[in-house]
Parts: sequence; structure tokens; C-alpha cells
Amino acid sequence: MSRRRVRQAQTVVPFGTGAVLDVQGESFVAAGIGDWPRAHQPVSSPRLAARLGVSGFRAAPPAPHDAWDIPDAAGPPYFRFPAWLFCPACRRMTHWRVADERPGQPPRCRSCSPQRQLTPMRFVQICPSGHLGDVDWWYWAHSELLPEQRESCTSREHLRFRFEERATGLEALSVACTAPGCPHPSRDLLDVLGAKRLRCTGRNPWQRRSEAVKDCPGPVQIVQRTAGNLYYPVVHSALDIPETGESGTDGELGEKVRLHDMWLALCKAPDGPRAPLIRSMIAEDTGADDALLDALLAEERGTPADEPAERPHQVVYPDLSSDEWAAFTATAPEPTRDFVIREVGLGLDDELLAPWADLRGRIGRVVVADRLREVRAIQGFTRVTPTAKFVPVDTGRRARWLPAVEVFGEGVFLTLDERRLAEWEQDRAVRDRVRGLRDDLDRAFQKDRLEALTGPGLLPRFVLLHTLAHLLIRQLSFESGYSTASLRERVYARSGGAPQAGVLVYTAAGDAEGTLGGLVRQGEPPRLAETLLRLTETAAWCSADPLCAEHTGQGYANLNRAACHACCLLPETSCETGNALLDRVLLVGGSGVPGYFEDVIKTARELAAREIEDDIR
Repeated sequence: MSRRRVRQAQTVVPFGTGAVLDVQGESFVAAGIGDWPRAHQPVSSPRLAARLGVSGFRAAPPAPHDAWDIPDAAGPPYFRFPAWLFCPACRRMTHWRVADERPGQPPRCRSCSPQRQLTPMRFVQICPSGHLGDVDWWYWAHSELLPEQRESCTSREHLRFRFEERATGLEALSVACTAPGCPHPSRDLLDVLGAKRLRCTGRNPWQRRSEAVKDCPGPVQIVQRTAGNLYYPVVHSALDIPETGESGTDGELGEKVRLHDMWLALCKAPDGPRAPLIRSMIAEDTGADDALLDALLAEERGTPADEPAERPHQVVYPDLSSDEWAAFTATAPEPTRDFVIREVGLGLDDELLAPWADLRGRIGRVVVADRLREVRAIQGFTRVTPTAKFVPVDTGRRARWLPAVEVFGEGVFLTLDERRLAEWEQDRAVRDRVRGLRDDLDRAFQKDRLEALTGPGLLPRFVLLHTLAHLLIRQLSFESGYSTASLRERVYARSGGAPQAGVLVYTAAGDAEGTLGGLVRQGEPPRLAETLLRLTETAAWCSADPLCAEHTGQGYANLNRAACHACCLLPETSCETGNALLDRVLLVGGSGVPGYFEDVIKTARELAAREIEDDIR
């Protein structure tokens, strides 16, 4: 076990529990929180803790210096993985053990002089149950022998990882056994990738034998240790907002649910076959989320809420949008230490000429957040696919807390005009276009995760606002000086509750870059209006058009329409859906579909044409 120099924010993403870390020619895997040091920093987020059913959050202690692998150093532990290493000089393979570790020294070859640093093997094995392990290279080298020939070799310490200069690709690499009395088999790595008949270890490298599963029947898949399907973290984030009356069971929203006509029917049969339908009706009429309904049912029946000791080990996708939407749209919100907002508007109240008047009629409120605090917590991970078996960060199932980090920054929040948006959503061409996207979502492997953001049904406003957020981030990266990776989005357009129609663009950097004030300055009038006009004009044309605009399905699982790297896509750390559910046509129009900002673009072009004509004259 080693202590590695990792930034505190990286202990959640990208190097949270179960992730593989490559650094300076060495490779490690992050251990579960059961091996974390007792010294920790508490992170407060009662709203997120209640939704996830945990007792609280903890941040890893920051590293006091840059020294590597000090026995008593602070920080989460990382185990050396893979354990199979090879010498780049003599090609001898070594199975490294914890007892071989020397503080501050990387593994070195004992057969070479001078000793060369050992290199980790490139390939590892994973299974859908979330297990990670070394490839059995001894078996791989002997796999083409007869069973009796294989049994004649009893040594596992004479493997060589060879490289053939006359070949190319994986065919140039091979694993050979040079043990005395062995037929000296050798097998190249041409077909090493993919599903194999190897056995799963039933554990992760940091797990103790008592925690491991004895027999794992899952099929083993060999991948590179940096493969994308090796690690899918389950991360949740929440903004620190003022407590509102709608948040608790005793508030106005709770009373509204109790007075609903279907409430008594739900209390009589909360687990009945009609319960999901009744819950959706109550949620649609009142705006209550699932967490509030569960709390009210538990209070009505006199039973405790979900036991916190069990919830951390189950995948939870809580809805946190309703509280945040209420906080940003409140008439006069009370500022707190970590939530300071003010309404500024677009500054176009006196404009009567196009395109500014058209733009003003389509935008609702504009709010700038001078200070925001976000808490990001990792609940667990999956391997092979995002829908595979969930593995909690505490594989020992003893802890009731989750690792988290807090980030401070600023942001810009804007809404669309609800009346115009509702009229636009009723257009038949708009609904038909989004219906095709909804059908692709129903078939996608990311359906559960994405529906936690969109609600039970994908609304046209969600795709519209999501695309607007991407275009706004791309434009603000030019205007404000922030990089696109330093900005993040939150889309408020969830179905199944009170109407929402807004986006929040805020800083996501875990350092001083997120609090410089440049984003708030761009959100104040008249800068934001100019930014919005420029982004709509830019969105009307893509360098990949007409292919991009006329595409009927692109991206993972065809979850995008008119959206590509040239016009809409962002770094995936900036997008809460992973660059899915985007369609530029819904903003600018095309293919018979009216765009929400189509009139703004049209009048802006006409104004530009008139100005050019005047200059010529």
C-alpha cells in the first residue's frame, strides 16, 4: 500500500476508488475508503447527505509536501497495480508483492546492472461484477499446450515479455516461459483483447481475502489498463443553497401534497400496482420530488426513512433540481456565506428594435451568482458498462459516509420565457423530432442515469436548454477567458413536476481560477445579451453542415442530432449528461422544425445586411 501525491479534488474524479492512476512510469489503483486514514476533513452538505442516505461526507487530507510514498503521509492509499511488471532491458517479468515495496523507491530489476526501473504490464482483466485483476500471464503463455504438458511446468518465475522488431502491433509482443524442463511455450498478444476463458479473482486489488467473493461466474474481459470501460464512477453533486420551506415535510409543498386528492389512496397502498401512477400524478400536480414523497409516506405510516447504513451501497439518483430551481427563482433570496445571487436582467427593457426586442421576449430572468459552493461526492463505480453491477466505495460495507470535495466559484443563471416556450413545445414538428430522440433514449444503456436528469419523460425544453448551455459555455470561453473545461452546466428542465426552464453555467475549477469574477461580469448587462446574440448566430452554421444539421442520430447510442465537435460538444467534465441529448436545430431551426431563436437569427441577419448596404452607399 502506498500514499501517492494526488490533488484533493482528484480523489473523487478522476482518481476515485477503483480508478487506475498512471504516473511517472508507475501504475496504481485507488483503494476503498475502508483503508483511508482516520485524519479527514468533514464536508457539510445536509441536503445531499439526506438524499443519498449517508451520515455525511469526508474529504481526503491534503498532502503537506511533494514527497512520494512516505509511510505516514496523509492522503488516500493507492495499491500498486498491475502486480505483473517487466524489465525493459532483460524483458524478465516479475510478480510484485506488497512485501517488496520500499518507501520512496520504484520497483527495480534485480537481474540487471545497473538496475532498471520495472514497467507495469499494459493489460488487465475486468468483469461485469466490478472486479479488477491481473491477467494470468503464466496461463496465457501455456494456454496452447496440452494439459499434461502444462502441468509439467511448476515454476511461475521464468516468464519473459518479448518484443519482435520484425513484426508490428500486438503480434510483435509475446509472453514466453523459460523454466527448466518446460517445453518453452510462447504466445503472442494478437488476440489478447476481449472476452477470454480466464477465471475472475472475485475481488479488487485492495480488498482483503475476507471481503472477496469466493467464486465469480462473470465472464472475464481483457482490456488495457487505461481503457475507457475499465471505470465508470457514480458521482453526485449539489449546490449549497438556503433552506426553503419547500424542502421539508412541514413546509408549504409538504402541505400541498397532503391536501392532494390522491394522497390518501397512495397512503393506503404505497407499494400497490397503481402506486407509481399515483405518485407521478401527485408529483406533476404539486412539483414534489420522490425524496419528499418518500419522507411524507414514512412520516404518515410511522416508519423510519431509508436506513442510512444501507443506502451507500445502492445506486441512488436523487433529484436535486427542484430545490435549486426554487432558490434561483426566489423573489428575494436571503444571501448566505456560500450562496450570494442577484437578479440583473438583460438590460433590454427599453429596446424596441429587432433583434434585441426579439431576444428580450424569449429570455425570462437573468441572475448572477457572485458566490457558489458545490459539493461533489463519489458513491461507487461500475466496470465494463455503466449499467453493470454497482460497487460501493466502501467494499467492506462498514462506513456510512462518502468521499467528497467542495468547490467554490461563481455562475450565471438564466431562464426562458415560459409562455413562448410552452407554445413552441406544442409545435408538431418539434414534438416529432424529440420523440425520435426519446425512442433512442429508451434503448440506450445510459437510460437510468439520464432519466435521473431529464425526469420520467424527455421534454423538448430539456434538449433545447441543454444545447443552449453548451453553446453558452463555448461562447463564454471566448468572452470571459475561462477555458471550457473550467465551466460546468446544470440544466433545469425536469419533467414530472413543476415547470422548469433554466440553465446555470458556473465555474468548476477546484482552485482560485473559479473565483476571479470574470463569469459574473459577463452575465451583467449589456454583455450577456451580446453573448446570446453571437452564440445564436454562430449556432446557425457548423463547419460540418449540411451533414451535422441533417443527421438523424450521432454520438453514443444515437443520443444526439445536430451536434458535433465543431459546434456543440464540450469536455465531458463540463456536461452532466456526457455530451448526450443535444440538438442545434431546436435553437436555430431547420428540416421543417421551427427553432426557438429562429426569429432572432433572421432579424439579426436582416439588420446586418442593411448595415452593409448603408456602408456601401
